[in-house]
Amino acid sequence: MSLIRSYIPSLLALVLLCTTSMILLVTPDIIHAQSKDSKEFSSDPASKLTFDGLKLRSIGPAITSGRISSIAVHPANKSTWYVAAASGGVWKTVNSGISWQAVFENEASYSIGCVSIDPQNPHTVWVGTGENNSQRSVGYGDGVYRSDDGGASWKNVGLKTSEHIARIVIDPRNSNVVYVAAQGPLWAAGGERGLYKTTDGGKTWVQSLKISENTGVSDIVYDPRNPDILYASAYQRRRHAWTLIDGGPESTIYKSIDAGATWNKIEGGLPSGQMGRIGLAISPVNPDVLYATVEAANKKGGIFRSVNRGASWEKRNGFDMTAMYYGTIYADPKDVDRIYVMNFNIMVSDDGGATLKSLGTKAKHVDNHALWVNPENPHHYLVGCDGGLYESFDKGANWRHTTNLPIIQFYRVSVDNTTPFYYVYGGTQDNYSLGGPSRTVSASGPNNYDWFVTQGGDGFKSQIDPENPNIVYAL
Repeated sequence: MSLIRSYIPSLLALVLLCTTSMILLVTPDIIHAQSKDSKEFSSDPASKLTFDGLKLRSIGPAITSGRISSIAVHPANKSTWYVAAASGGVWKTVNSGISWQAVFENEASYSIGCVSIDPQNPHTVWVGTGENNSQRSVGYGDGVYRSDDGGASWKNVGLKTSEHIARIVIDPRNSNVVYVAAQGPLWAAGGERGLYKTTDGGKTWVQSLKISENTGVSDIVYDPRNPDILYASAYQRRRHAWTLIDGGPESTIYKSIDAGATWNKIEGGLPSGQMGRIGLAISPVNPDVLYATVEAANKKGGIFRSVNRGASWEKRNGFDMTAMYYGTIYADPKDVDRIYVMNFNIMVSDDGGATLKSLGTKAKHVDNHALWVNPENPHHYLVGCDGGLYESFDKGANWRHTTNLPIIQFYRVSVDNTTPFYYVYGGTQDNYSLGGPSRTVSASGPNNYDWFVTQGGDGFKSQIDPENPNIVYAL
């Protein structure tokens, strides 16, 4: 160990923050380094040879996990789940979360917007990269990926300049027909932005719905009785260093009755003036009924419902909060009047949106982004939030936290001078500032119980006294 520690001062980045958001420790492969002839070393400190002897190993933590943007569950085997992390790739379980496999570690993007399973062939999985939120700490992606072997391997099938993909919908009648809701770049105009369609499984794409260089598509749903009937929401937005332009005159809802060949705006009953992000849901019980969570200026936003396939809308409730970070709504699979609105707390309604109440939050993290309601047992939920993945079997009265998903989002990391095993500290998005050991005497290495909180709330940077490692300053 003393030999390993002698290398620490010479390595400026011994502890690196990996794109999977967990902390990965870089350890020198000393035997490999000593066997190299000195003539082989490059003068360029960033050359490949410089890093050939460095190996990565995970030291966690999964104590609080991190932001989840999308959940997909195998339609026939409810023990197989895919979880998309906003800053941690895609993870798969085949045993209801007892163990997980990182299945998106070797691709070019770490930020994921959505994951979808082909209903006809569940071995085929689609991933849209770049989370569909508009806050400051948001990663961008490089298009759409497809796997035909359950996530064992992936192929990028295009839309590489879309940057933020909100939703992927596969036609349940034809696996080659896929729609992609691309929000487009957050910090600039242009890019592949709008609704895209492929009829050959991703080999080629056509832009089914184009609004402008500033407006993309943030959500899409289809009528399960006739998947040629589609509803899409357009979202005009732009982030700058000094502000977020969150909405505009181009935000609205569109409908197509010919599989996306033509589109018409839906306006009857929706807010006049400028709207922002709009989330859509269609009731599986009665697909004539649609719900929308609408962000709008001048307090005109809220929860809207249509009972005539979008021809007209009624404002049911004025609930309209922070759509740039939430903006999604779900319809219950058994009750046409029950809906779920993702927000700081999950808001639920049993009367078609007329009244809303908070779903149970007992021992559960806030800031909710993704929901799966078991179509066979609507008391059973999976929820993705800023604190990771939660499961409930009693409609949210009680929750079980998944504590083996190491996708926590570290902003900065620091190390101390403790011997024989130095400690690693860091601040995280919405999950405290934390510290934990680089090594332990346990055969399994560092575990959740080895990590500890130094400061609550959103963390950022930690600084350790160089002479007394028991003194830690956390921002």
